[in-house]
Parts: sequence; C-alpha cells; structure tokens
Amino acid sequence: MRVRTASDRALLVEVDDADAAVRLTLAAASVSGITETVPGARTVLVRFDSLRTSVGPLRAALTELDLAAVAVTDAAEVRIPVVYDGEDLAEVAAALGVSEGEVVARHLAADWRVAFSGFAPGFAYLTGDDPLFDVPRRTSPRTRVPAGSVGLAGRYSGVYPRESPGGWQLIGRTDAVLWDLDRDPPALLTPGARMRFTQVDAVGDVPRVSTANPTTPDEHSAAIEIVSTALPLLVQDSGRPGLAALGVPASGAADRTALRDANHAVGNQPGAAVLEGIGPAELRFHGAGVAVITGAESESVIRSGAPRELRHGTPFAFRDGDVVAIGPPQRGLRFVLGVRGGIRSTRVLGSVATDTLSGLGPAPLVPGAVVQIGPAGRDAVHPEPWPRALPAPGETVEIEITLGPRDDWFTPAAVDALLEQEWEVTPRSDRVGIRLLGATPLERAVPGELPSEGVVTGALQVPPDGQPVLFLPDHPVTGGYPVIGAVTDRFLDLAGQLPPGVRVRFRVFGNHTAVAPPSK
Repeated sequence: MRVRTASDRALLVEVDDADAAVRLTLAAASVSGITETVPGARTVLVRFDSLRTSVGPLRAALTELDLAAVAVTDAAEVRIPVVYDGEDLAEVAAALGVSEGEVVARHLAADWRVAFSGFAPGFAYLTGDDPLFDVPRRTSPRTRVPAGSVGLAGRYSGVYPRESPGGWQLIGRTDAVLWDLDRDPPALLTPGARMRFTQVDAVGDVPRVSTANPTTPDEHSAAIEIVSTALPLLVQDSGRPGLAALGVPASGAADRTALRDANHAVGNQPGAAVLEGIGPAELRFHGAGVAVITGAESESVIRSGAPRELRHGTPFAFRDGDVVAIGPPQRGLRFVLGVRGGIRSTRVLGSVATDTLSGLGPAPLVPGAVVQIGPAGRDAVHPEPWPRALPAPGETVEIEITLGPRDDWFTPAAVDALLEQEWEVTPRSDRVGIRLLGATPLERAVPGELPSEGVVTGALQVPPDGQPVLFLPDHPVTGGYPVIGAVTDRFLDLAGQLPPGVRVRFRVFGNHTAVAPPSK
C-alpha cells in the first residue's frame, strides 16, 4: 500500500488490484474523518474532513488496515441481455486474432465483476477472468455513442448508461437500464457486484429516466422568466457530494463563496438554490420579492419604471414585471442571482443542481424558460456586500496547489515549468474543466496509460499534449490521464471565476511563496 497526496483534502491510496481496492473501500468505513471513498482500477481516492482528521493520522490509519481480513460479500449476480451486432465487432476480432464468434462466446463465458464506477452515473468498469480481452481504445472517439452500447477498452468491458461521446470499441447493445433514479441505489452495477452477459436476438430501446422541471409560472408562487441570455443559465446549490463511487460528480455552484454571499444577502440558508450564468442576460420577475447579484462583477440595472443601477452584492426589491439586465462580466466570469426563498425545482439525489456532464438536475435554462421561487424564510436580509477581488482578462493571478498524486509521472523540468511559467485560461473551458495553455508543455517521464483512478475538483490533469486541464465541479469522478497537482480548497472558488485571457501562476501549498486568497 502506498499513500499519495491528491489534494489538501484527499489522499490517493495505491493497492495491488481492483479486489484490494474494494477491500480497502470497505475497511476505510471504520476510519474516523473520512467523508468519501472512490475506488479505481488499483487505487482508492480518500476524501477527508480537515476538522476531524489530518494527513498524518489518516495516512497512518490507512496503512495499518488489514485488507486480507476484510470479508467481501458476494452480491447477487446481475445478468444483462446483449445483441452482439456492434459496429466494431469485426475490428475487435481482428485485433485479438480470433473470429467474431469466439469474441462473443468468450465475452459470454467470462465472469465479470464491477471494479469501479466513473465517466458517467451508472457506468461500471467491468473486469473479467479471460485474459483475451485487452483491446485498445479507438484512435478517434465517437461524438455520439447510443445508450445501451456494450463496449471494450483495455482490459475492461462496460455499458453506456446514456448517450454520450466515447472511445470504446462497440461489440453489442442492451436494453438494460443502468441508471434509474427511482431505484435504490440508482446504479444497476455497483463496485464489487458480479455479472454475466447473456445473448439474445433482439432488445428494445433503452428507457429514458427523466426528472420533472417546472417551466411555466405557478399562480401560487413568484417566478423568474429567462428573457435573453448569451449562454444557458443553470440552477445550482451545494451539489451532490458523497456519490462519486456511483459515478455522480459533486457538481454544485462553481463559486461557493458567491452562493453563500447571495443567500446570506437575501436571508436564505447558505446552500439554497440560485441561478448561475455568464452574462449578458435579461430576467423578468413574476411576483414580488428580494434578489441579489454576486460573483462576477458587471453593470446591471433593473427596469422598474425608470431603470436604476444595481449595486453588486446588495439586495434589491423587485415587483411583478420588473426586468433585470445583467451585463457582460468585467471581473470574474460567473454571476449568481440569489432570490429570497431560493429557486424551487425537483430534487435529484438530494440536490437541484444542474450537472452539465451527467445530465442530472434541471435542464439548462434558455430564453422562454421559467423557474419557480420558493417560499421566503424568516432570516433577515443583509444589505452590506462582502468585498472580493476577482480577476479581469489580461491580469495574472496566483493560485495555491498541492503536488501529486502523479507528479512523479513527469520530468523534473515539467514540474518546474508548472510552477515557473504563466498559464493562460483559454476559451475552451466550461464547468467540467478549464483548459490552460503554456509556452512549455509538461513532458511525461512515464509513458503509457494510467489505469483510471479517482480525481478531485481542482485536479490538474495532463492529457498527451502536455497542456493541463483544471477540473471544475462537473468533472468526471475518475480519469486516466495523470494528475500533476490540485488546487487547494480555499482557491477553488477563484478557479471557478477565471475568465478566458487571465494568466495563472501556481504556488505550492506549504511553500513560503504560497499566497493568501485575493481580497480587497
């Protein structure tokens, strides 16, 4: 067992194989201070509460666990019907040097076990007992893989629970529902489960699992109508932490400080739902109430009779028919609109957050969409804004990171380049991740693929081109590119507010050159 630093709030524990990862996941449940474990191919990501434990005691407790003594209870075997007519079946057979019939026969005969989840909610990485299956991914991933597709990649088999891009070799299809929010747990295949594929002549379409999302005003409550917006607005709250083992990202507000400040200003609980967006945007209120704009700074006005300018971070009253116009961001990137009573929508796994990667939560809001406002609470509004300093394009910010867990996969010169050069935030960024561009790409010292392992929000994952991607709240819960470092928790909100054109310098946590979060 080897324990690596994954961030200032997480460790990555290396073990021998997927079976040991499952055993460690079970054993870690008895260790104080752990908030979540995410098994990977040969690792377990361990997130912890820094108020209940620290790295030293947690590292010691993990290394003292006796994995051999952990009893793994065999779950009931899951059977999945498959029509073996995948468009890559012939190519897979040729790559393995066998006939298409033998690929099918051995795929059916193999004993499969869920090693870990990732990529998307309900997507399970299956390991089998037949050494034949070691299949390279497609050189050019598909932009659309239908739900229910059965594929192979490396030593894994898997089933796509929903339509998505993908680079796995497709050998068949099934109508089994891998992810169903009305099921407990929603995932059909959970880590440690046993399964077999069965051959059938035909399957139906994969049923779609949808969630309700109110789109018209309710006569009994106030509402907000999207009049116009440059980019879709999103409903966000504190997210869905603790479900990564099922393949569910935490999601939630990209700027937690802006979420907290908005709710504090209008008298809501800290995690009440808000609207998050990138201006410009116009919103019409149905009914009366109190709202506030936090996060990215912009010129904003409310048209209530004569237009009046809104002060950033200060709550304002609105009446039925008033329109708020939020301008393009001047400092920062994402604005937050909080409203007394919060945004009301259908909860999915305990949250109303829109997860742009997995599709959980309300659909992104486009012109014509309407969201309901919940009943106002009893807390007082707070008129004074909390000052913050957010960057504008062209400026340089310093962000604190920890190194690891895979900094040893890079040359010493690459680690130096990470810390010594400036990285530009590119327009190819979203809530999944920020693509950074540096003059000197990060050179690998270790070639080949990294077996998939858990990754944290703030991780700096480095694809083959050597240009890092900084993961934001909607990132996949596991990844196969090495992570050279991770943004510390206190700088994650700043990372969520980096607009294209800002330049970033990284400083190592604990080093004397580390900086404090920016403030006015």
